[in-house]
Amino acid sequence: MAIKQNTYGQLSDKQVFMLDMDGTFYLGDRILPGSLDFIETLKSKGKAYLFFTNNSSKNDRSYVEKLKNMGCEVSRDRIITSGMVTAGYLNREYPDAGVYLMGTDLLAEGMLKAGVRLTEENPDVVVVGYDTALTYEKLTKVCDYIRAGAPFIATHPDINCPTETGFVPDCGAICAAISASTGVTPTVLGKPEAETVRYILDRSGCDKSDLIYIGDRLYTDIALGRHGITTALVLSGETKEEDLAGSAVRPDIVADRLLDLGSLV
Repeated sequence: MAIKQNTYGQLSDKQVFMLDMDGTFYLGDRILPGSLDFIETLKSKGKAYLFFTNNSSKNDRSYVEKLKNMGCEVSRDRIITSGMVTAGYLNREYPDAGVYLMGTDLLAEGMLKAGVRLTEENPDVVVVGYDTALTYEKLTKVCDYIRAGAPFIATHPDINCPTETGFVPDCGAICAAISASTGVTPTVLGKPEAETVRYILDRSGCDKSDLIYIGDRLYTDIALGRHGITTALVLSGETKEEDLAGSAVRPDIVADRLLDLGSLV
């Protein structure tokens, strides 16, 4: 296990370490070896750390419980999800709008907590998340509302969600079906969009130069680099070393796993 590539150098100047979750810190319900050791390294060096996930099927409360069950106790203010980014975007761009949400009860809970007004009928806006309780009735209603002119917003672009047994369809796949039916493409939030960078910087209170993002996906995690953020790719999740050869998205650092990055902190 080692650093595979490093065009950045030491990370002693970075103050905030933003960590992807599934595929980077854990896989499914199993924490990846060395993840807790990496957190201890950050603590010993006085570095701040936050978790960010595009997975909008859960909210900050449920992720705190998930991490606790893996032996990692964190407060809710260390968790950011694409659902939280979406709620912030809605409150700024569509204040007081009625929102039809295609998502889980946990996502709805987070939206309501953030002050988003959810509605089942005649919405002003449609939001689609990673809905693990998807039904054909929901799919039909969303398509009807979008055809009637409601803006179409996706919490994140991920096509598949990694699990311990393989990949399952994620928000991007659900939105592709909706777009195929309606001819409308969504406004996409989550990683790697600028709205997410804006949210992270506001939440962390740091500058881009102080931040490093660590994740396992090129087209979401590492693509945040296009906004001027240093990125590190770990090969513990979706992306494999051979995938880098033909990729236009290039990380600053490549490591086998999260623990290996501790040597650079």
